[in-house]
Amino acid sequence: MAARKLIVDGKEVEAEENLTLLQACEQAGAEIPRFCYHERLSVAGNCRMCLVEWVGAPKPQASCALQVKDIFPNKDGTPAKINTTSPYARKAREGVMEFLLINHPLDCPICDQGGECDLQDQAMGYGRAAFHRFNENKRAVEDKYMGPLVATIMTRCIQCTRCVRFATEVAGVPDLGATGRGEDMEITTYLEKAFASELSGNVVDLCPVGALTSKPYAFNARPWELRKTESVDVMDAQGCNIRVDTRGPQVMRVLPRLNEEINEEWISDKTRHACDGLSRQRLDRPYIRVGGKLKPASWAEAFAAIAAKVKDTVPDRMAAIVGDLAAAEEIKALKDLMGALRVSNIDCRQDGAKIAANSSGQKIPRQTYLFNSTIAGVEAADAILLVGANPRWDAPVLNARIRKAWLASGVKIANIGPAVDLTYPAEQLGTDIAVLEQIASGSHDFAKILGDAKRPMIVLGAGALTRKDGAVILKLAAKIAGDTGMIGPAGPHAEGGWNGFNILHTAASRVAALDLGFLPGANGRDVAGIVDGAQKGEIDFIYLLGADELDVAHLGRAFIVYQGSHGDAGAHHADVVLPGAAYTEKDGLYANFEGRVQRARRATFPPGEAKEDWAILRALSEVLGVKLPYDDRATLIAALEKDVTHFATLNDSPVHSDTAATTWGGIGESGALEHAPVTAAITDFYLTNPVARASETMALCSREFVSGSTKMAAE
Repeated sequence: MAARKLIVDGKEVEAEENLTLLQACEQAGAEIPRFCYHERLSVAGNCRMCLVEWVGAPKPQASCALQVKDIFPNKDGTPAKINTTSPYARKAREGVMEFLLINHPLDCPICDQGGECDLQDQAMGYGRAAFHRFNENKRAVEDKYMGPLVATIMTRCIQCTRCVRFATEVAGVPDLGATGRGEDMEITTYLEKAFASELSGNVVDLCPVGALTSKPYAFNARPWELRKTESVDVMDAQGCNIRVDTRGPQVMRVLPRLNEEINEEWISDKTRHACDGLSRQRLDRPYIRVGGKLKPASWAEAFAAIAAKVKDTVPDRMAAIVGDLAAAEEIKALKDLMGALRVSNIDCRQDGAKIAANSSGQKIPRQTYLFNSTIAGVEAADAILLVGANPRWDAPVLNARIRKAWLASGVKIANIGPAVDLTYPAEQLGTDIAVLEQIASGSHDFAKILGDAKRPMIVLGAGALTRKDGAVILKLAAKIAGDTGMIGPAGPHAEGGWNGFNILHTAASRVAALDLGFLPGANGRDVAGIVDGAQKGEIDFIYLLGADELDVAHLGRAFIVYQGSHGDAGAHHADVVLPGAAYTEKDGLYANFEGRVQRARRATFPPGEAKEDWAILRALSEVLGVKLPYDDRATLIAALEKDVTHFATLNDSPVHSDTAATTWGGIGESGALEHAPVTAAITDFYLTNPVARASETMALCSREFVSGSTKMAAE
């Protein structure tokens, strides 16, 4: 790539021509203030805070709006001189700051942005405290309604338009815009409509002043009061990197952490705002059902009740199910416990997805149940087929990445499933799964598009895999992938190292559980078989590890042990309740849908008598007479890594470019497809797990965006 020499603050540097002057100056070590400029948004050039001196130019230059290729050399051929700290540049910035503060209110003592405000920080460097030249009254702007998550104090707005550009470019919704000109310009949602995006909370992070702040967090804490813990999100299976801010025992807020390969710097609204559910409806002590009602009990009494039932039950009539938020440690502990009790009726697929097992019930290679293209790899795709997947709800940050790819390259996207607004154009192929057969046979138009593409992708979602014919769909998808060069050399333009076969999981625990083989053993029952067996009286004992998403009311008269953090569906029907830790209250390993293993760290402690989940299982095993061989987490991790070696490597995305026919030929099942239409796996994005269902904020969002009660101006 072509480069050009510049002299920045007396230091000669070489910068790529497609960089902005602001980026080139920062590469040279200069610090350039800015309000409107953001690396992930288009250039607006409307705050002018980034002014620099281009020696010889008639006026200061906005460094964000100039590219290096626009900076031509001096007449004598020497590189252009750019000064970022000269009195000339400083005076220009001070003038801009003076204009910005003409109408800005003196809200700092009561503003939630205090301590994290770009305007505050830069006013310290470029503000004029000694005098001011304006005596007119400050203007005032009416606050706007943006929904239950974003609070607005629009008098503070400096019209940087970051929020507008984010809504339009990243979130892909037209809800934010600007009206008026000059002093009358206002950022608004037009008809006082809620900001209808699953990523809306990110505008609070983007806002450089206190115009947009977090409504649920308003007036709760100052940033310097909070203890900050780096962790991983479990609200979906993407594994977005987050920072958990706590004060004492309470989680006050969740913010994104930068990770270019996973979530860039965005998180979903559920990730950000479901944290108030961590303190509601919590299980803080064991319970035993006596006379049809749950009564508080001691740990010893709860364990004794379980031991008595286990003693009277043969292994074939026992079962265990893992929920969606479990970490690898407790999955490993439960698997070992069930193995010691010789229980083969175990499963981690609450939704009944037909993955990770072939017709003989044996576990199959890892790449057959992963998102093999990787999250960052989506940007390289040139054709994408969605089958039973709604990325906007299944993984909103992944959906933003797909939109980013569409904006950059115009990638062709088709969808088999319900027609929804994905924020990018997708050819709707209907809800009849028979279309997949047409693509597999090559008779459909989109089959040619996939075949001609250099990097085609297929994304199978829970809407397809949880059907009764999910295994047939899986086999058809593997055939399409093989025929079009996604996973093999058959395609005319297949490129080495590319694997376009992708499973889009929605449960944070799913991949780790599949890796550990938490699946039915020989002649074992899956979740559907366990439920059916319980109804028929063939299953007498069921251990639920945070499993709330199956229909617990249909478990018949089986003795149910529920271990989890919240009083949700599983606890309501349990005979014994064991209080566990939420994801912010324990160290845990999670594998995202790419197969990338990441560590979530403990930010606070479980309430009351609640314990870490693996420790509960270790203590129970001793009472049951099958003591697990680990007394601390380090020993457990060593055993985990021995079983599954890739758990020893954190934060690395696995590369799965295996094209062997033996790898892919055995997945799924041959058979006939059902005529039932493909339906959405998630019916309410905001209420998908116990933490979210306990959240008052998520309940407000559900009513606002899902139930259709969005506030309008006419109301």
